[in-house]
This record gives sequence, C-alpha cells and structure tokens, in this order.
Amino acid sequence: MDQSFFPDIQLVIQANFFTASFPQEILFYPQALLCIGKNGKIIRIICRNDASYDRYRALFKQFTLIQYPDHHYLLPGFIDLHLHAPQWPQLGKALDLPLADWLQQHTFPLEKKYASVEFARPIYQDMVTTLLANGTTTVLYFSSIHTPASLELARICLQKGQRALIGKVSMDNPEQCPEDYIETDTQQALQEVRDFIEAVRQLPQNETQRVQPVITPRFIPSCSDAMLQGLGEIAQDTDCHVQTHCSESDWAHQYGLDRYGKTDTATLNDFGLLSRKTILAHSNKITQDDFSLIKQQHAGIAHCPLSNFYFANCVFPLRRALEQQLHVGLGTDVAGGHSPSLFNACQHAITASKALQDGVDGSMEAGQRGTQEAAISYKEAFWLASAGGGIALDLLVGQIREDFYFDVMVIDTQHPHSNLKILPDDRPEDILQKIIYNTEHQNIIEVWVEGQKVV
Repeated sequence: MDQSFFPDIQLVIQANFFTASFPQEILFYPQALLCIGKNGKIIRIICRNDASYDRYRALFKQFTLIQYPDHHYLLPGFIDLHLHAPQWPQLGKALDLPLADWLQQHTFPLEKKYASVEFARPIYQDMVTTLLANGTTTVLYFSSIHTPASLELARICLQKGQRALIGKVSMDNPEQCPEDYIETDTQQALQEVRDFIEAVRQLPQNETQRVQPVITPRFIPSCSDAMLQGLGEIAQDTDCHVQTHCSESDWAHQYGLDRYGKTDTATLNDFGLLSRKTILAHSNKITQDDFSLIKQQHAGIAHCPLSNFYFANCVFPLRRALEQQLHVGLGTDVAGGHSPSLFNACQHAITASKALQDGVDGSMEAGQRGTQEAAISYKEAFWLASAGGGIALDLLVGQIREDFYFDVMVIDTQHPHSNLKILPDDRPEDILQKIIYNTEHQNIIEVWVEGQKVV
C-alpha cells in the first residue's frame, strides 16, 4: 500500500461527490476518500471499490477524518465569470428599463459612490458572504474605477476565503462615459492599473495568489484608443487576466463596427487584449470569424443567460460554442442579472438554449421559428458552472480531481423546508439533475476553498 503521500495530508474527507471534466460526462463517486494536502489541493482520491479502501480508511484515522452521510453530496465550488461588484445594492432593481436608462439613471450614479471605501466596505462584505453561501467559490469581478475600494474588495475576499479575480474598471472615453464618472487622465489611469496589479499581488495573506488582479476595460465604447493600447501593453508586461464586455447587444456590436470597421473581438485582438487569459462577457453577436479567433487565442467566454434576456435582447449560441470547443463558463452578471446564484444561472442557460432551439413566436411554423440542435442539458449546465469556468480561467478549480484545489460545496438533500426532494429509487443522474434544478441556499450547508471551510 502506497503511503508516500501521507506526510502531505492535512485532512481526509469521506463523501459522495459529483464532478465533470467534459460537457457531457458526469462522474459520480460514492463515499470516496478525498485526501486534502497542506497546500489546499486534492492529493489523492481513493474510490469505494478500491481494494485497499478499508485499509486506507483505517489508517486515515490518524488525520482529521470528516465523514458525510449518504444524503450529503459534494459538488465543485461554482465559478462566476462575470459579476459587477459595485452593482450589488442594485440587485433586482430597475430591470424594466432599457439598458441605456438603467446605466445612466441607476448604475453609474451608484458606482460613483465607491469613491468612498467606507461606503464600499459593508456592501462588499455582504456580497462576498452571500456569494459563498450560494456555493460560489471563485468570482471574476468587475469593480469600479476606484483603486482604494477595489483593493478593499480584494482584502475582503482574502479575509472571507473566496477565490477572486478583481478588475479595477478602466473607462476614459468622454463620448460614452458620464461627465462625473470617468477617468479624465488616460496616462494616470493606466499607471493606476499597474499600481493596482502590484498592490493586489503584494497583499498580506495573498502568498498563494488566491486573489488576482485583472485588466478591465469596461467595453470598447467606454475606452479611447490610447486606453486600449495602454491596457494591451500592460497585459503583455504583467501576464494578468483580461476581462471586458464583447458584442453584447446590437448597439454595442454596431458601435465597434462603426468605429473600427471590425468586430469587438478583432479589435481587442489588435490591441493585445485577446489571449489565453481573456474572458469576454456575453459575446452574443460574435461572428464565425470571431469564433475562430477566440479559439485560436484560447480566450474564454462568460455566458450570462439571464441578463442577455433583459439587456441584450438575444440568446448566445451556446451549443455552437461548445461544439467548436471554445472555453465557456457562466456569469450571473449581477446586477444585470437579478440572481447571485449560479444554480439559477444553470437553469436560465438551459431555458435560453431551449428558447433558441424552439423559437418563441407562435405565429410562425415550428420548423421555421427556431435554431436546430441549440439546446443544452443539465449536464452541460453543471459543467459550465464548474469545470468550464475553471478551464476558461486556466486555474486548477471547478473539478474534484487530484492536483486541483479543494474548492467544494456540500449539499444537504434532506434539509427541511426546501424544494429538493430525493427519493430512494433516484439514480445518481436523477439526483444531480434535481440538485441543479432545485437547490436553494439553505441546502448548501458548507463551503470549502483551498482546503479551508469558509461557510
């Protein structure tokens, strides 16, 4: 029996768990032994049918051994690829307005308030606590244009144990930005991005870089050529992640075409902002050439199905992206999306794909009103929220497998007063499907990040 990995063990978990490494492949492990290393990674998984399972389990009693009952299931911690942190107080508010009015009347006046760290702190504390309670262990955050408040968000994520990638937003185009919410000195703003990157990397308790800085042009309309050029140079110099909105709506997509004579994707690539570490939010209007360029550069897409319904007025061709093997994950797009739960995002991703496939205009013939073979299943939705997000970020998260970080949530399927009902004859695939459709935050009884319990 191999015991060479024993000195590295911090604790051992015995539990049922689900994980996915491919969109259509769901793996179920009943009462497996998960050996968690001192570095917060899974160093060994011993399956129940392993011949040495019982002997290993007996030996593991010398470590902290946590046993979960059969009605508890571990899932990989979910990964939110697109969330606007300063919009947290706006959650579920003014979604009846057109996007331009929503931004000008509500969003920009709210984001401007984050010039005050004192204003930002309690909001960000509540947000991170709530997201963790919903099983979201990793978030790619848009912050505001303010460096102090953005750094405060980074400190809060470190204190509360969330894995985070945080971008101080860049926006300097006076033609598209509000007069009172804009960076008026482009060179100074670019220097602030460099300073922010260094400050996040040097934060106390961030030795493992669990919180990382992100280069964040809000989107092409809000940035000057000089800003985009400068951010591209910073991306090359620092090897940071990049995030931005891409071809989200008819207006935004057309703006890029009118200004540059090419799509957002091509423009971002020209400015050095499209790479393996880039996440493009929405991307509803991307062309086949864009698909090819994104795949060529190994960039990722944050699919935000709920906010697409509200503000993009179209449905992202998710099935097409999966078939072309693009890196895709899910984003809540808080507060353009009204729910912080990635379980809800899974449900909306399935609904959006079915709406795209079947069409919604009953006055048209069935064969004419939809896009054939566009629908996804709960399996692909689960993969998007977990493994897909981790792959898009190029991080060892989103899967329960050896050498990956132990970022997980624990689902109690017998929690009273919940909508989750598991029956004795339910198969593992039935159980996971019910979990995806019916989990509420009270069912998530524990959350772990990097081998540490944070909820």
